[in-house]
Amino acid sequence: MWDRFLRACRREPVDRTPVWFMRQAGRYMQEYRDIRKEHTLLEICRNAELCTEVTLQPVKAHRVDAAILFSDILLPLEPMGAPFEFAQGEGPVVHQPIRTPEDVDRLRVIEAEDGLDYVLRAIRMIRRELDGKTPLIGFAGAPFTLASYLIEGGKSSQYVLTKQFMYSEPEAWDRLMGKLAEVVRRYLLAQIEAGAQAVQLFDSWVGSLAPEDYQTRILPHVAHILKSVEKAGVPVIHFGTGTTSLLELQKEAGGNVIGIDFRTTLTEAHRRLGNDVAYQGNLEPMLLLAPWDLLKQRTSSILEEGKKLPGHIFNLGHGIVPQVDPNVVTRLVEFIHETSFR
Repeated sequence: MWDRFLRACRREPVDRTPVWFMRQAGRYMQEYRDIRKEHTLLEICRNAELCTEVTLQPVKAHRVDAAILFSDILLPLEPMGAPFEFAQGEGPVVHQPIRTPEDVDRLRVIEAEDGLDYVLRAIRMIRRELDGKTPLIGFAGAPFTLASYLIEGGKSSQYVLTKQFMYSEPEAWDRLMGKLAEVVRRYLLAQIEAGAQAVQLFDSWVGSLAPEDYQTRILPHVAHILKSVEKAGVPVIHFGTGTTSLLELQKEAGGNVIGIDFRTTLTEAHRRLGNDVAYQGNLEPMLLLAPWDLLKQRTSSILEEGKKLPGHIFNLGHGIVPQVDPNVVTRLVEFIHETSFR
């Protein structure tokens, strides 16, 4: 059943629990490391042929139930007027961080075709390769997560500058959120138009916020994205990490599928959110480094919880780390498919 992932997203019956993994294409696979010897991450993202090859690597190797576009959440920032690079060993570095209201005003609201057309070309190429075999997920970063990179100038652990700006410049913050939300909304719709059969909004760092701040300063902008994208008729996955205190607000903001990280059980999430959304998750990613018996036991527990949900897509609570053995991923997919057979 090639569309079991899409069926689970729509809370329809499936023959097995579908499985895919965040960061399923990447540094843990030798095939990807071979390409990275010759090309930077951004070169791969901007080259449709390379992007297609990397996107398909885990589909061929592990027989997962969905492909996710190989890309990066920061790509919209450069055409908006905030160029960045990936520094060796340090992650992304934004060259002109947003620190003042005037910096916000300089950011452009772009169409996806203006500066991100290479992503859309890659989606069309991947769809031609996958059609009728495996569905393709597109994605984008959510406004708060993008803003945190823009303001901090890169990765952060406490988001000091981001929260300071949010609290001390509320009008400029709202303009920043509005610009990012509109760009992301257009970007996701363009990905769907190009052929993405589902999309995921990554709010990777939103768990650092208090519920009151999420509700007043973030939720309206996320809702602007998701309520619009849902009308395109494809499944919309809303994912964040550390979101135990935000789950009901996330559901209010939108999405047909709520991604649950490893800090909340699926049973608890279902108790709080009910039957009108599907659920994605939620194995602790580091269990892929654990002994097989423990990994199998914890996977089985999640599959048992998933049987009681209106729709369940097996995934990690975040992404695969580079230290993981690809053979473990292949074995895990086989185990999930065998164990969950209806």
